Amino acid sequence: MVLTLIVACEVGFWVLLAAGLTARYLLRMPRTGAALLLCEPLLEIVLLIATAVDLRNGAEPSWAHGLAALYIGYTVGHGHRTVKWLDGHAAHRLGGGPRPAGPPRYGTARARYEGRLWLGTVVGAAVATVLLWAAIRYVDDPSRVAPLQDWTGTAWRVVFFHGLVAATYAIWPRKAPAPEVSSPAAPLPEAEAPPRTSNRA
Repeated sequence: MVLTLIVACEVGFWVLLAAGLTARYLLRMPRTGAALLLCEPLLEIVLLIATAVDLRNGAEPSWAHGLAALYIGYTVGHGHRTVKWLDGHAAHRLGGGPRPAGPPRYGTARARYEGRLWLGTVVGAAVATVLLWAAIRYVDDPSRVAPLQDWTGTAWRVVFFHGLVAATYAIWPRKAPAPEVSSPAAPLPEAEAPPRTSNRA
């Protein structure tokens, strides 16, 4: 049941997102579009409640319950950024707005950008960890919670490897290519002065 709900929540996320952007820019109904986009967090609440009810009804803790916690954590850490990115592109393509600026590519600006992404991953892992620990305490049976404990380690391994990527940009920032210097145009040859004639008779 939990795995089916994860898939349903993922599909629902994109359906609500498409419906919200369509109402906002194609149908010129900004309030309706905003309301649809604000319904996105409800999917995570439904998934959280369903996971808790499943465990309460005696379901064996499995990798699906751990995956649900990671899914909710990812949505908390990166969902807003995903919606904002897609909203900018929808405003450009459907609403005639300016083209959204892409992420910086070079130097400290790119390092800061990667650092913010990594902080989103940290937030997601922290949320997932809290949910997993709550599930472990709720089950209260050390012999049954190994899958949940494994997902806790997975969440922080993702943080570690993503941190390595972000640190690479900070330690070895990518330099912008040097601007091409055009060679100066060759000077035009001076016209030869006409020979001077003598005024003497």
